[in-house]
Amino acid sequence: MRNLKIALIVVVVVLLGVVAFAKYRDGQALVDHGVADGPLAVAGTAAERGRYLAAAADCTACHTVAGGEEFAGGVAFTLPFGTIYSSNLTADADTGLGGWTDEDFVAAVRSGIARGGRHLYPAHPYTTYAGMARNDVLAIKAYLDGLPAVKHAVPASELSFPYSQRGLLPLWNAFYQPPVGFKSDPGHDGNWNRGAYLANALGHCGECHTPRNFAYALRSEQALSGATTRGWKAYDITSTGLAGWTLEALDAYLATGHAPGHGTTAGPMKEVVAFDTAQLTADDRRALVQYLLGSHQAPAAPAVPIKSVADPASLGANLYAGTCAGCHALDAGTAAAAPGDLRGASSVRDPSGTNVLRLIAEGSPHGSDAGAAMPAFARAYSTAERAALANFVLAQWGGLTPKLTPNDAEAASRP
Repeated sequence: MRNLKIALIVVVVVLLGVVAFAKYRDGQALVDHGVADGPLAVAGTAAERGRYLAAAADCTACHTVAGGEEFAGGVAFTLPFGTIYSSNLTADADTGLGGWTDEDFVAAVRSGIARGGRHLYPAHPYTTYAGMARNDVLAIKAYLDGLPAVKHAVPASELSFPYSQRGLLPLWNAFYQPPVGFKSDPGHDGNWNRGAYLANALGHCGECHTPRNFAYALRSEQALSGATTRGWKAYDITSTGLAGWTLEALDAYLATGHAPGHGTTAGPMKEVVAFDTAQLTADDRRALVQYLLGSHQAPAAPAVPIKSVADPASLGANLYAGTCAGCHALDAGTAAAAPGDLRGASSVRDPSGTNVLRLIAEGSPHGSDAGAAMPAFARAYSTAERAALANFVLAQWGGLTPKLTPNDAEAASRP
């Protein structure tokens, strides 16, 4: 009995220690360890600067439902443990940010602590936005404050236990929340720091391109090495993963969504280009590209042709000829610069066919002009037909011999 009491006391003391540590770290999460101004030279009033910075931070894609009011929230993020809906960022007093102070907004963006001390789930990338400069965050608030208020109550989060317990978030933050504030790296020049800021803070590239651990925290030791997010594969964008890209090709890809010999954006990346990287100045986008490519920038060289191993008499070939060839011609000829050209795309060289299957099922409408949109075929084709079509695409354009099944196609059509 005495041993049991001692054990219980030890457990209570440990729990109290953990709670105290989490509360201490919670307070530290609000301390700015950096400088007030970021490395981007953005001219204009605070609101004008905020408009540019909000685009660089990709706020539109996450807080605007396709066809809905801008920044009114409600975008669903389907995660392994449930669904979270993005917040209303407009100035509506009841359902948005109306009445929020500067301190409220800065704490929410960089520390994940909303007005009233409510902790936000890290689907909001506050562990990445932690690296933003305070004055950049305030400029975004000035821009949002000037937009029309939209009354739009977003749905409540639908999460499984224990992720539904918001009270556990301070403990999560104690382990995974980095220090808040922007600091330039004195070991690199201003251009490098600008690119790093765009990639690692504002643009939060790692939120999709970095693998996560069991607690859904980013694995910093594998930063930007590729991950699957919301059913889409975000490829390796380290300098090693981008070894086959030239500066000009990656710049074109981030500016227009297409680069000859590398294909066209789709899924979430299509939105990133439309609402974020395409809106950057040429100098800022070039800084981002140079940072991502690092010192391994590839020289311009002719693409090595991939030999098709596709069966022209297969079911996939027939489906492709009837549905796809109008935009994705089998004989591309000299039209390699056309958005429909699939040669060199990462998705067609991926044996898992993750993005090809997802694209066939879901299409890619949001975030681009209507002329470049691709329709969804989840209802038009059976899972067997979608698998056959994906197998043909990978064999034709990737030189692969995949064996994707109807089960693979079914999995790719899930939210």
